[in-house]
Amino acid sequence: MSAEIQKEIQLEIAHVLFIDIVGYSKLSINEQRAAVDELNEVVRASEQFQKAEAAARLIKIPTGDGMVLVFYTSPEAPAQCAVEISRAVKEHPRLQLRMGIHSGPVSGVADVNERANLAGAGINMAKRVMGCGDAGHILLSKHVAEDLEEYEQWRPLLHDLGSCEVKHGVRVSVVNLYDDQFGNAKLPRKFETVQKRRTRLRWAAMTAALLTLAAIVVGIAMFSRNRVRSTLAAPEKSIAVLPFENRSEDKANAYFADGIQDEILTRLSKIADLKVISRTSTQHYKSTPENLPEIARQLGVAHILEGSVQKSGEAVRVNVQLIKAANDSHLWADTFDRKLTDIFSVESEVAKAVADQLRAHLSGREEEVIAAKPTDNTEAYDAYLRGLAYSLRTANTPANFLGAQKYLREAVRLDPKFALSWARLSWVEARGYVTQNLQPTVALREETRQAAETALTLQPDLGEAVLAKGYYHYALKDYDTAVHYFEQARQLLPNSSWIPESLAYVARRRGQWDRSESYFNEAERLDPRNVFLLSQHALSFICLRRFPEALRKLDQVLNITPDDVDTLALKAGIAQAEGDLPRASALLTPLHPAADDSVALETQVYQAILERRTAPVIPRLNEILAQPDPALGYYNGELRFWLGWAQEVAGDHAAAQESWRQARSELEPFLKEQPENYGLIGDLALTNMGLGDKAAAFKLIERAMAAVPIEKDALDGPIPTEILARVAARMGEPDRAITALQKLLSIPYEGAVASNLPLTAALLRLDPMFDPLRNDPRFQKLAASPAPKE
Repeated sequence: MSAEIQKEIQLEIAHVLFIDIVGYSKLSINEQRAAVDELNEVVRASEQFQKAEAAARLIKIPTGDGMVLVFYTSPEAPAQCAVEISRAVKEHPRLQLRMGIHSGPVSGVADVNERANLAGAGINMAKRVMGCGDAGHILLSKHVAEDLEEYEQWRPLLHDLGSCEVKHGVRVSVVNLYDDQFGNAKLPRKFETVQKRRTRLRWAAMTAALLTLAAIVVGIAMFSRNRVRSTLAAPEKSIAVLPFENRSEDKANAYFADGIQDEILTRLSKIADLKVISRTSTQHYKSTPENLPEIARQLGVAHILEGSVQKSGEAVRVNVQLIKAANDSHLWADTFDRKLTDIFSVESEVAKAVADQLRAHLSGREEEVIAAKPTDNTEAYDAYLRGLAYSLRTANTPANFLGAQKYLREAVRLDPKFALSWARLSWVEARGYVTQNLQPTVALREETRQAAETALTLQPDLGEAVLAKGYYHYALKDYDTAVHYFEQARQLLPNSSWIPESLAYVARRRGQWDRSESYFNEAERLDPRNVFLLSQHALSFICLRRFPEALRKLDQVLNITPDDVDTLALKAGIAQAEGDLPRASALLTPLHPAADDSVALETQVYQAILERRTAPVIPRLNEILAQPDPALGYYNGELRFWLGWAQEVAGDHAAAQESWRQARSELEPFLKEQPENYGLIGDLALTNMGLGDKAAAFKLIERAMAAVPIEKDALDGPIPTEILARVAARMGEPDRAITALQKLLSIPYEGAVASNLPLTAALLRLDPMFDPLRNDPRFQKLAASPAPKE
């Protein structure tokens, strides 16, 4: 074996997945070859396999009747890969697999043909664990299960089986990995034998068995207590920074207290040896809560930093205290009285003191980063903090994006060399462009690029600047470049949940839904109470039509922000998609959304349309449109389309035509500055459909498809196809409509109307836009079909 290969696979810890084709020896030679080919196809389609292989962190070893996959990434990788394979083989009923997973040492060896191979305890133990199972089982060694228990999403899937005797009388502790969609919940035959033997022994010596049972119960209770304690134990070098109390006489200075908290948190988060929870998860707590141990448990940290800020003119007082959450004991506290011009030294000193108290190792570069002074201009810094406060608000509204943009522009005007503010400005504008909370014009896209490049030119190693450049490329759908910058930013921002969250968005647009889910889970470990992140994770489940999982995520959001209007509207949208209009109505009736609560407002109107009782919503729409908000841009025209649709369903054809004519005149001017806005183009296509202009509607649909092709965007790419289905249904093109609907019902995507639910059979049955297809047998078959399983 060459020196290069030996170096590549020298002794090290690896994470091993052993896969065996059950009943392989009973197959004919042709059947064996077919089974191995089928297994290779399934494994290579796994997202985890592709990810590890692309990163050159995977070795695959054929075993004749199966294979070994050796991952050099994380303990989660083989488990996630096994889950993906288990789900996939449901489409291959002849392929019966059992799998075993263990983490342990492996090393390079040369086989008899002088070819590179692997051996070691890691592989041997994975094989022994696998040997304890039957077809369908995914079995883990106890060691791997304990690693996975550190991650909340794995805990409900782990089912302890006890110990199993394997080769040479060795006993191994085994855990079964399964839920209702993968794995095998049945007790393996080896464990059934053990249970029967134990039953016979118990009847043979009842008294001894009872005594033994009592001892076992005590032992299990102690073990369970210790296990729960170890599962919930947070890393010692972990911290959450709670909102700082604003003690200034001027309560308008709350933005300043928020900014100081975030700047201290940001400096701490750049220390790789610390686990630091993102501000988006801590901002929902009070400044000095009474239940610190419970808060620490919710956030998964051992320490809490509390503080207060008092600002009077140019004088600033900052109080901070570091608390060990388990026993509510104070480890360190200090008060800093400084001039406004010296506020950065306070942020640096606090971050350094906390790192020292937690005994975190700081590299030379990290010491420089937490001591950095982003600007010498106090007015620019004040504007930056105001913009930062807007950008960190929970509500994802145009008003908050516009507020952040306004103050961040002012900050860089006052100090053109303020790299951090340039980076934050670019990030806000890129997010506003993607979410359309800012009007997605060509000019906005260009400003986003210039801001990111300016930040990088001023400070090439600023993590926030690298992240902003990545998000700019994500907005362009230049995913390869975006991922390059995100991975580069990961090295500079080790605690930033925005890195895995951004990677989740990229994977979702690429149609890599399982990989996207893994990134969402990673982001949630860093930012467990970020309601925007949780809502986006829910959106993925909605697009996949995995509605029960989406509802669980949305309930998590409501536990953090009760009565959130958009979240309740999304739950109502799911009820609509499932055909449960009474449940949707119960959720929507108490809501009173404003004009800028587009999701909730349009979901209410869609509910009235699905119920075919639109008279009550028409006055509300007229009231809003009587004084349109210019900040909402083309959305005012979109709302006028909805008014026309409601009037049409109510039977007032003349009023509908007038609303649609006005909607068209309001929407068309925006196309000049937003030529690739497929949402705007879709609104215009539907409006022209209402006006009976078939040629214009189909031309606009072609334009929308060119702006967002499915091949480049699996999330929103199908939206123009849904618009096509709707227009074709209304304009006498049933064949085109049915073809489009068949495709849409077979794929995950974000829907085109209201709360953006993908079309379902229930919505086909309820939506009046599809009335012209009611007598078509092909449509009847689609409308009667159950929801597809993605």
